[in-house]
Amino acid sequence: MASPLLAETQSIVKQFEFTDDDVNKSVREFLRQMDEGLEKDGTSLSQIPTYVTGVPTGKEKGLYMAVDLGGTNFRVCSVKLNGDTTFNITSDKVAVPKELMVAKKAEDLFAFLAQQIKKFLEKHHGDHFEAHIRRRMTVSSPDGYKDEHVFRMGFTFSFPVQQVGINKGTLIRWTKGFDIPDAVGKDVCALLQTEIDKLHLPVKVAALVNDTVGTLMAHSYSSPGSQGSILGAIFGTGTNGAYLEKLSNLKKPLVGEYDTSTGDMVINTEWGSFDNQLNVLPNTPWDAALDKETPNPGFQMYEKRVSGMFLGELLRLVINDLMKKPDVSLFRDENSSTNDRRSTTDIAETSGIWKAWGVDTSILSHAAGDHTPKLSVLRETLQETLQISAPAFEDAQAFKAIAEAIGRRAARLAAVAIGAVVLKSGRLADPERADDTVNVGVDGSLVENYPYFEDMIYEALRAIEGIGEEGAKRIRIGLAQDGSGVGAALIALVAAGAEKNAPTEEILSELRQEARATAATAAVSDESDQVGATHSA
Repeated sequence: MASPLLAETQSIVKQFEFTDDDVNKSVREFLRQMDEGLEKDGTSLSQIPTYVTGVPTGKEKGLYMAVDLGGTNFRVCSVKLNGDTTFNITSDKVAVPKELMVAKKAEDLFAFLAQQIKKFLEKHHGDHFEAHIRRRMTVSSPDGYKDEHVFRMGFTFSFPVQQVGINKGTLIRWTKGFDIPDAVGKDVCALLQTEIDKLHLPVKVAALVNDTVGTLMAHSYSSPGSQGSILGAIFGTGTNGAYLEKLSNLKKPLVGEYDTSTGDMVINTEWGSFDNQLNVLPNTPWDAALDKETPNPGFQMYEKRVSGMFLGELLRLVINDLMKKPDVSLFRDENSSTNDRRSTTDIAETSGIWKAWGVDTSILSHAAGDHTPKLSVLRETLQETLQISAPAFEDAQAFKAIAEAIGRRAARLAAVAIGAVVLKSGRLADPERADDTVNVGVDGSLVENYPYFEDMIYEALRAIEGIGEEGAKRIRIGLAQDGSGVGAALIALVAAGAEKNAPTEEILSELRQEARATAATAAVSDESDQVGATHSA
């Protein structure tokens, strides 16, 4: 007869099952919501156009720059693309001073960022930088300005932005501790370009970059074959995906300018909010309890079942409920004779198990990876990280089974998004591409660190109608390297390629107009400062 703990554990594991039938229902709903998001705004899947109209093939060459303002650090990179799917990257990172995160003027922050770009160029590209500065200072006529001397730069800006062009986007709001009201509603690329121009740097902000799009671009460049990747996906603290869509399928109005020559556009799905309505997503009592704890109940429902930010808390809620059952002995002993370690189990009052968000998702990886006969590695981890003294073998068994059920469900849900995008691309059904590999780039702590996460994704992909065993063999999931660096540089390359479709004179004229406008703005600003100084005097 099964012990009460084993029976309860099996019951919980069953509630986290996500069957092949569930996977297929969810794929069909994901495809429906993808189409809905391409037709109108305000849907679960936002399907945001990125104005990036192509992916690299791995044959591209050149030296491009990338900067990444993702939070409290600012990173500057240069990426040398070798044209053979390989690259060399040089990067520096600096902390953003706290006072600049809440500066009175946007100019203060962006001037700091421009200064870091200048330091980077002086340090790593001194010859190029000095030659450009000398040329700018010795040529009196703007006609002598050579466009090819300018570094094209991708700007990864990880804050909510309304994008209206490949290098144009207005800040909607700040997050992550930043609060500079002066910048809200302004074009962040223009703010940075203005400060770059004040320093006479040979840099043009060519592209505004979303990190998921960067993942797609980075993997597309590095993956074998000439077709590029169809999807860049992040399964880490959060989850999101960007994929290549036919422009003809994008029915909602698209403002701004973009290159139409490829017939494609990269779409940022924002799939963390897939099925907020819970038409098909699983919803255990613990999923519902977790959702109520979050600042945005009812939103990001897919992300709350898939991403690393939430899986540890989901596990904690289940374990807490299980410990409350009077007939179930989990992490407690009547006396030492009931514990294989001849010691009674106790949980410290300061243990993370008692605190909301107190269990890190990494413990799921420890549980899944422990195959020792008595689960000694997991038991040691429980003792060290959650202050559970002398956990019994049966305790660790229950903990491992529940953790694995949560992790397995997350992987199968991840397969829903990947499978839907693969089907949407039509690659598997195209007779002219019957032998082609379908490349998918992924990034994030779950796919990197959770044991067998990728294997469980493939298991679910094989069960999807329209993919099956043979289709799954053609899907190659690979880790993308550095989406915010390499990917951003590659988007700058795509933007530069789009520029080349325009006459050279037109490009030079645009650059000169921008320079004159910047100079005029600076002059007006100086005049205002002088007037202000006069009044205050």
